[in-house]
Amino acid sequence: MNIMRSAKTNARSAAKDATHERIVSVAARAIRRSGYDGTGVADIMKEAGLTHGAFYSHFASREAMLAEAAAKACAESAAGVAGLAAAAPPGMTLQAMLAAYLSREHVEQQEAGCPLAALGSETSRQAPELRRVVTRHIKATIDLLARQSPDWGQHGAHERALVTLSTMVGAVMLARAVDEPGLSDGLREAALKHLSSMEP
Repeated sequence: MNIMRSAKTNARSAAKDATHERIVSVAARAIRRSGYDGTGVADIMKEAGLTHGAFYSHFASREAMLAEAAAKACAESAAGVAGLAAAAPPGMTLQAMLAAYLSREHVEQQEAGCPLAALGSETSRQAPELRRVVTRHIKATIDLLARQSPDWGQHGAHERALVTLSTMVGAVMLARAVDEPGLSDGLREAALKHLSSMEP
């Protein structure tokens, strides 16, 4: 009898975890598509196929959901970069990362792209727990970029990584902001050319 009760409890818990993950995944796409302020609880729950009332059995607040959504978006972005790094030929990892990030496809696929480029200008106005999530992701990305330099561990590698990340994110933000395709492409391409020339 206890075994059956335990199995039911485990199944219920697994179902709740799966539902929670579905909500977070929907929210992670939504914040990149519509921004933090444009992401409402009712819309997220509807897109996840759930009632608005079910929200509070998963999150203490909207801010808690946004923090988890930001963490999910950052994790997805990091996983994508890790996949690129694993597939790149030796010595070509940074070039592969730059080419993918500064591609037209990345500019056009905001919902699935880098959360820094999609949400950077809004993050400073968010709750501390969300800003902490983003800060950790930025630091991890800087470290990953610095590790691609032959002088990794030296000040120059860290400084180049800071400039590289700032340029990548800024170029994509501006490329998405303008309404002229030629200018959008020019912003991406100029950033890629400049960053490629910075390699030691």
